[in-house]
Amino acid sequence: MMVLCTGLIKAIPSDLYEASAVAGAGPWMNFHRITLPLILKPLTPLLISAFAFNFNNFVLISLLTNGRPDQLDATTPAGTTDILVSYTWRIAFQDSGQQFGLASAISTVIFLLVAAVTLVQMKFTKINDAPAR
Repeated sequence: MMVLCTGLIKAIPSDLYEASAVAGAGPWMNFHRITLPLILKPLTPLLISAFAFNFNNFVLISLLTNGRPDQLDATTPAGTTDILVSYTWRIAFQDSGQQFGLASAISTVIFLLVAAVTLVQMKFTKINDAPAR
């Protein structure tokens, strides 16, 4: 991510910054009006996929802790290190006796959360694409 952002920033023509300096723009205006719009468009798909990957990072939890230790007095097998995806896996396939209905409901909630964040991010990108006044 850092290498990609650095490459995108280096690819911005220096003429834009020189023209903004002549117009009297400061560093914040340069960032807000030049740098951010030019790097946000190429970064949008990567940010969405990185968020979805980090939100659903099942492998890390499964390999390190497997959601353990379990929370005491819980009706479903909720571990202290579980995330939604590992919690859903435990409900569907491990400790809870294969509660597929509850697991599919949680999976739907996960999908809706990721879709909502994706839509908000794409809407934000379209707002930044509007021509400056």
